[in-house]
Amino acid sequence: MINRVIWIVLDSVGMGEMPDAEKYGDVGANTIGNISKVLGGLTLPNLEKLGLGNVDTIKGVEKVENPIGCYARLEETSNGKDTTTGHWEMAGVVSKKPFPTYPNGFPLDVVEAFERAIGRKIIGNKPASGTAIIDELGEEHIKTGQPIVYTSADSVFQIAAHEDVIPLEELYKMCEIARHILTGEHAVARVIARPFIGNMSNFTRTPNRRDFSLVPPHDTLLDVLKNNGLNVMAVGKIEDIFCGKGITEAIHTKDNMDGMDQTLNYLKQDKKGLIFTNLVDFDMKWGHRNDPEAYGKGLEAFDVRLGEVLAQMKDTDTLIITADHGCDPTTPGTDHTREYVPLIAYGKELKSNVNLGTRKSFADIGQTVAEIFSIPSIKNGESFLKEILR
Repeated sequence: MINRVIWIVLDSVGMGEMPDAEKYGDVGANTIGNISKVLGGLTLPNLEKLGLGNVDTIKGVEKVENPIGCYARLEETSNGKDTTTGHWEMAGVVSKKPFPTYPNGFPLDVVEAFERAIGRKIIGNKPASGTAIIDELGEEHIKTGQPIVYTSADSVFQIAAHEDVIPLEELYKMCEIARHILTGEHAVARVIARPFIGNMSNFTRTPNRRDFSLVPPHDTLLDVLKNNGLNVMAVGKIEDIFCGKGITEAIHTKDNMDGMDQTLNYLKQDKKGLIFTNLVDFDMKWGHRNDPEAYGKGLEAFDVRLGEVLAQMKDTDTLIITADHGCDPTTPGTDHTREYVPLIAYGKELKSNVNLGTRKSFADIGQTVAEIFSIPSIKNGESFLKEILR
């Protein structure tokens, strides 16, 4: 009997272009595959023995004859390639209409409404790299006290502010105000607080980022788990992505290693239900910044920590590893990429070496977790539990 699921999302670790990648400008994208080529191979022994190399070609990660895990690649049914869309679909929400994006910045009526509500003018209002825009406008922000508002190719309204100029609580309040304004046709997927510190020669973003997402349009797997008396322990930005809905307890983290520490701490507590972890550094620090070398090292560092998870798992635990989209750092752009994502499932209650092929929706994971705990099924997805259960 499975009492607990440890579900780790490697944020942006995509695995090859989807059939409709051309529509998104992502032909040739293959986040983990292209990184492995650039680095001349990746060393991921734990992921290798679980079957990652059996899903698709990754230089340095071999296809093994008898992997201990079950493996697949997942196709995204939703229209989009962002964090919210990917995570929501995993938990049962398929988004047919993409969230709005703003390649020319936000319209005047949105900006003016926000400025009136916060009592300050803003600067920026354009798509930009988060690190580049604070280098460009950080000094002006410090002099004027005006927050930096910017977006990206994703559906995001981001507010950057120096922690000594606009304290964190005030920045978070600004984000809440923006979240209330950004509804209807301007209902962006996320409003993001982007605090930073330092001076002109050395501005640095802090770990105090917060995401203010839309509320999911209907109950997700997390709600069903919670409503049926199970624990839903959120690590990283999971709580933000689901607006706290369906979460029984949450810990925000400062980086991937902290995320793994907190996951391992939850493993020690032996509570029945779901440990749901997002590791954001792959996306935020390395994917968007086109840094395949650091991305590859991050994957190898995760693989080492994965060994600790495998060693600590009980016979009644099941491990699921996947991703929410791609963010290929080897391509010219700095945006997310429309890709398949890998799926690994492992546990003593599961069979080994089960090739689940290419699944049609990320929601298949959520539906499988629902069946594991014998709770009502979620709105989308097809369970693969019968194929992997001993």
